[in-house]
Amino acid sequence: MVGDKLIIGVISDTHMGDRVDKIPKEVYKQFSDVDIIIHCGDLTSKSILDELNDMAEVIAVKGNMDHLELPREKVLNIENFKIGIIHGDIIYPRGDLLKKKYYSLEKDLDVLISGHTHIPLIKEIKIPELNKKILLLNPGSPTVPRFPLKTIMKIEIKNNMIKPNLIPLQIK
Repeated sequence: MVGDKLIIGVISDTHMGDRVDKIPKEVYKQFSDVDIIIHCGDLTSKSILDELNDMAEVIAVKGNMDHLELPREKVLNIENFKIGIIHGDIIYPRGDLLKKKYYSLEKDLDVLISGHTHIPLIKEIKIPELNKKILLLNPGSPTVPRFPLKTIMKIEIKNNMIKPNLIPLQIK
């Protein structure tokens, strides 16, 4: 933690070993200042966990392509935020915002971070009748995107505010 600011690196759908041999070097550069790394699944190799653990504590969930012993979902309480982490394959249709909203409400989450779609997302859902907001996040994929850019995400938590930042990778 830098001062009173917590920085979280978020990555998903790396598919190490089954689709790519290595993670782009820029991921490590971008994550050099993070306090925690969240991996939203489809690691497909333990080597990515080992590499990321050399940088910061890693919290990972199991994706539909993973054979690692990881939880399917995780809930973190950071500052005043209840943050849920899933791969996203339990949401059908794939990436459906309404289903993510209901999942978040059932779990009483402030933030839901997921992967699976390989498409980045930063979306705040307002629910006025409950006086609640839910932040839906997806970092995309740094290796096999379904979006024109390879992406990761960083989240800054400071002064009871949460600020996600999508980072397009400059792959050479």
